[in-house]
Amino acid sequence: MTYDLASQPFGNTIGTDDIVDALEFLDDWEARYAYIIDLGKQVPAMPEALRTEARLVRGCQSQVWLETRHDPATGRLWLGIDSDALIVKGLAAIVLAAYNGKSPAEVLAFDIDALFARLDLMRHLSMTRGNGLRAMVQRIKDTARACA
Repeated sequence: MTYDLASQPFGNTIGTDDIVDALEFLDDWEARYAYIIDLGKQVPAMPEALRTEARLVRGCQSQVWLETRHDPATGRLWLGIDSDALIVKGLAAIVLAAYNGKSPAEVLAFDIDALFARLDLMRHLSMTRGNGLRAMVQRIKDTARACA
């Protein structure tokens, strides 16, 4: 089974600046939600065999699976996230753009809350979606700490 986390667009060809620029260009939240859903459509699907209980992120309203791989040769952390909800996959794409392909130290140093504030994201998400997003981020940071 091949699930190449290093070749996905988020964190490689699509970064947080690209997403910020696109969202700031859009005038209203209906258009922003549509863009976030489109981002979700670009997240590579996780193979069913990897959608295990161990990869399930607790605290999310939808089902969310997180795959993390640390490459000791490059020091980079590679991530794959999948969900049964497109809006959540879109939110995961934002997280992937911030963290995928970074070193554990870069992951831990990145101010994700500042990114979410700049996007005005948390104010426009339900409490359960916001909690799920925070749970994703926490799990990635925990992995980064373990690999640092």
